[in-house]
Amino acid sequence: MSPDFKPRIIAFLCNWCSYEGADRAGGQKLPYSATVKLIRVMCSGRVDPQFIFDAFRKGADGVMVLGCHPGDCHYRNGNMNAMRRMVLIKKMLKTFGIHPDRVKLDWVAASESRRFQQVVNDMADRILKLGPLSLKGCVKEVVEL
Repeated sequence: MSPDFKPRIIAFLCNWCSYEGADRAGGQKLPYSATVKLIRVMCSGRVDPQFIFDAFRKGADGVMVLGCHPGDCHYRNGNMNAMRRMVLIKKMLKTFGIHPDRVKLDWVAASESRRFQQVVNDMADRILKLGPLSLKGCVKEVVEL
C-alpha cells in the first residue's frame, strides 16, 4: 500500500438525524476525516443497494450508511429496512470478492456530533488498514449492474 493512500469513503446520511449530527460536528469544529464525502438522503432505508455497488464501481474504498437510531426513524421503520438490507449487501460483497468491512451501517442522532466524529474516523481508520479497493478479481458482471 502506498504511504500516501487517502481512502475515498462515501457516506449516505439520513436527513433527520445523521446529517444533522454531521452539521453540528462541523459547527463545533470537531475534526473528522476529510476523506469522507457526505450524501444526504431522506432516510437510511432509501439507500438502494445499487447506490453502494455504484460507489465501489466508481472508485470508493468504503461506503457508510448512517441513520436514526432504531425506534426513532422519521419514516417508522426505514432504518430497520436498511439494517435488513445491509446483511444481504455484506453477503453479496463477500461473494463478489469485496471485503464486507468496507461497508458500514450505524446510527447517529441529531444531537450526537461527537458520535458522528467517532463513527467516521473509525471507518476511515478501518479503510486505511484494508488499503485501496481493487476490483480486479471481483465478479465484473455483478459489480457493473
